[in-house]
Amino acid sequence: MDTRLLGRTGVRIAPLCLGTDNICNPTPEKESVALIDRALDGGINLIDTSNSYMAGMSEQVIGKALKDNGRRDQVVLATKAHYPTSDDVNDQGNSRRHLIKACEDSLMRLQTDHIDLYQLHRPAPETHLEETLGALGDLIAQGKVRYAGTTTHPAWLVMEMVMMGENRGLARIVSEQSPYNLLDRRIENELVPMCSKHDVGLLCWSPMAMGILAGRYDSAAAPPGRSRAALRGGIYAERVSRRAVDVGAEFVKLAKQGGLSPAQLAVLWVRDQPAVTGAIIGPKTVDQLEHLLPVLEMTLGDDLRQACDNLVAPGSAVADFHNSAPWMKMRIS
Repeated sequence: MDTRLLGRTGVRIAPLCLGTDNICNPTPEKESVALIDRALDGGINLIDTSNSYMAGMSEQVIGKALKDNGRRDQVVLATKAHYPTSDDVNDQGNSRRHLIKACEDSLMRLQTDHIDLYQLHRPAPETHLEETLGALGDLIAQGKVRYAGTTTHPAWLVMEMVMMGENRGLARIVSEQSPYNLLDRRIENELVPMCSKHDVGLLCWSPMAMGILAGRYDSAAAPPGRSRAALRGGIYAERVSRRAVDVGAEFVKLAKQGGLSPAQLAVLWVRDQPAVTGAIIGPKTVDQLEHLLPVLEMTLGDDLRQACDNLVAPGSAVADFHNSAPWMKMRIS
């Protein structure tokens, strides 16, 4: 199986990663544990979570699963901090105070002595980067964190953090995790070439565009019952545009013509884009995971790649998967 380097770290990961936002929301704990075990058996070795997923329950389930199966050392364990998990006014952001406390709490929930990849879940413009990178550097020096990364940051800010880390002897950002799918290709304009040039690993969330590319949506106005748009509403529902649903329907036809399921082609398309280190999949069931695992061994052909480009042009978007990023001013309707 193809493995890829995570930036300059020398750490290798499978091109598919297990996202865990569905753990206990809605996937029950027992099936969540089965998902983790099957993902590891299938060759996935990076598990991505956050302290904000179900207020820490995702981390707790992952920690217990890895302790019970004895496979913690086989896993590149990634988590995040930024969002509040309590009513404490300082339990948020990217300050030294918050990051150090959040890291200690995550270590306890994950039942581990270190986090392999500790990511800033969103930017915090009110906090100086030197404070944030200094705190991350201290956590790395203490052995509590191996590497630092970012999530849903603009290219210019990731670049600034990389250079500040290198020039001032602070933590170097080794990866960025961004939304990326055929419906929202805006990261191709600046982030993708920046990551490629400066050896920053690129992890991509929502490769199936919340199921729009899997053919689950018949209309933007009536999302399917167990979809995120229906269950969570808000920013999730806002990502479902009429144009996105129309493209999704054409994508389903394209996938069938290519002998793949729409879900497989959606993930494969992201997996095989330039500079991508790993596509983060978030299956709700073991059956959904089983369906996606064969993508680990697939390759996107030139004809299918061009056909996808014909549906949504490189660098453009027909759905807004950056709508949880305050810095993104461009909106898609």
